Amino acid sequence: MLLLLLTATALLAPVPRLTPTALTVPPAAPDPAVPAVGRAWPVGTHPPILRGWDPPTGPYGPGHRGVDLSAPAGTPVRAVAAGRVSFAGHVAGKGVVSVDLTDTGDPPLRVTYEPVRATVKEGDEVEAGEPVGTVQPTGSHCTTTCVHWGLRKGDTYLDPLSLLPPWLLRRGPSRLLPVLGVPLPS
Repeated sequence: MLLLLLTATALLAPVPRLTPTALTVPPAAPDPAVPAVGRAWPVGTHPPILRGWDPPTGPYGPGHRGVDLSAPAGTPVRAVAAGRVSFAGHVAGKGVVSVDLTDTGDPPLRVTYEPVRATVKEGDEVEAGEPVGTVQPTGSHCTTTCVHWGLRKGDTYLDPLSLLPPWLLRRGPSRLLPVLGVPLPS
């Protein structure tokens, strides 16, 4: 009887509903292998994160090899850091732009944005914040339009949010604190 009661309780308990709403939690800790060279979000100033990075369990294992950022179709997609465009074209019907980041080792860190209609071409040098394309209305794996932002070093996938310095990840207004020992203006 007790087993039946416990089973019924477990089956009838409310289940939290997962929805594609924005995540508000930044990565737990930046990846030490990733220098915080990012100076801009790929879209917007602090876009809603629809799905975070989930490291793959192996080369072909499950996981999410990037971060999905909510963005309407036509939104400009910007380079997060300075680099050279290593690819701008279509892969499996999706527009893709990849940028090898400057001064990030050998092999360099490579960021990828998709689905994106490229406004740059292979070999172009880009600065942080410079547009590399626009969000395409189709081709995304999200339930709404989004940009999948990925990061790799060689064959290893990394969390792209680790590129951003902590001050760029924080939400909320800036606050000025009083400066001790300085008289108030009259």
